[in-house]
Amino acid sequence: MNGLDAVVCGIIDSGVKNVTGVPGFPITDLMQSLGDNVRHDWSVNEKVALEIALGSSVCGKRSAVITKHVGMNILSDPLVTSATHTIGGGVVIFAGDDPGIGKSQNEQDSRFYGLIAEVPVFDPRTPENAYLCVKEAFRLSEKVMTPVIIRLTDRLLKSEGVFTRKKESVPPQKFDKNIWHLTMLGKHQRFHAEYYPEMCKYAEKSNLNSYEKKGDFGVISSGFPSVLVGSILPDDFSHLRLTIVNPLPIDLVDRFIREHSRVLVVEETEPVIEKQLSKRVYGKLTGHMPYGIAEIEDIRKAIENINIDSVKSIVVPQTIAQRGARPICEDCPYLPLYKAVKELDVPVAGDVGCSIMTSSPPLSLLDAAFSLGASISTACGFDRKGIAIIGDFGFAHSGIPALVNAVHNRHEVVVILLQNYVAAMTGGQSVPDLTGLIKYYITDTVVVESADQTIIKSLLETKLRSKGISVVIARAGCPRF
Repeated sequence: MNGLDAVVCGIIDSGVKNVTGVPGFPITDLMQSLGDNVRHDWSVNEKVALEIALGSSVCGKRSAVITKHVGMNILSDPLVTSATHTIGGGVVIFAGDDPGIGKSQNEQDSRFYGLIAEVPVFDPRTPENAYLCVKEAFRLSEKVMTPVIIRLTDRLLKSEGVFTRKKESVPPQKFDKNIWHLTMLGKHQRFHAEYYPEMCKYAEKSNLNSYEKKGDFGVISSGFPSVLVGSILPDDFSHLRLTIVNPLPIDLVDRFIREHSRVLVVEETEPVIEKQLSKRVYGKLTGHMPYGIAEIEDIRKAIENINIDSVKSIVVPQTIAQRGARPICEDCPYLPLYKAVKELDVPVAGDVGCSIMTSSPPLSLLDAAFSLGASISTACGFDRKGIAIIGDFGFAHSGIPALVNAVHNRHEVVVILLQNYVAAMTGGQSVPDLTGLIKYYITDTVVVESADQTIIKSLLETKLRSKGISVVIARAGCPRF
């Protein structure tokens, strides 16, 4: 079985009652693989998904949230507060990271959210380790009354291994309403007096971490790179495999460092562990390891250079020409619209749905595309009336508040809503139809189903000359779904 099977089985065997989330690489298949075993629903955004899970937790039920790494930014608000608020039933957040940026808009490292929110983070390395992490994470979540993050990557989910299943009978957990006798300050004080020390104690004693003493040199690793390290590590090198990376088991790590003359840290994507160990180790900060994805050749070179204090790393930014173009689909029904927008001399903001593919040649359409649902707010900052292109999923996800703000503050913008009723970039999940809401709120709203470039250009020119906010709902069916 593979890592995805391990996580799915771990969720089912942990007695989880409710799974929410937002699709995206590399975790979309995780939700879809749950089948009829657990109630599961895609949410319009990650903040909503976590809040639903927290509601289930208050009623004593175990819940899970599935999101890709950028979704952690959206759910961070309730995440940070929930740690000191306390919860009832266990809540585990499965954060799918994308080292190497295969299908994402950035390469951020979800492990940082453990430090920000002060919640436990597991970084599993194999399917067996992942299955055990899921089981342990729910138990720990209920013991320390906070959500727990499990970081997943595409290579881990696809890796193969063997694990033994064991189902649990989980009684409902009682939610402690006595928290409301404490001030907000008092909640944080109680958290650090009672629960955070329990997290630290667990991290130090967990059998999910693995310590092998073999020689004078050592490697500390976490996550899937631990497997790569193990495959090439010289026989006289020691290896500390960390699965609990927040709180960092500092006593265990300190002992490992003291027992070796030089220690290399291998992790992806950022130096999360390395930064907490000051200048006592070598890794990304010393140039031994590259930022981002860790490959076997990178690890081999780092081991060869372990006697060197600083390694000069040469970074050549990847270009589209080197990687290969990822153009928009040739049969995309929105091509006439994109070409019409291209002929207008106005700034254009997009989001990171399918329209992001128009940003590079040959269309080179977008001026900016910062995040999902961001185009309306971005266009409101232009120095003249411009265009915001947003997909219907991006609008439901986080574009609605931007439209409300635009109306409230009397901004000038033309919003083009691409309405194909699916989240095409993530597998065709259904999207709510918000036409009625938009028409009620924005008087100047038109629905267009034309594929004629000339007609669309003329319409947009008219809207750009008018005052206020105009919304053009462009309807078309995605050929892929």
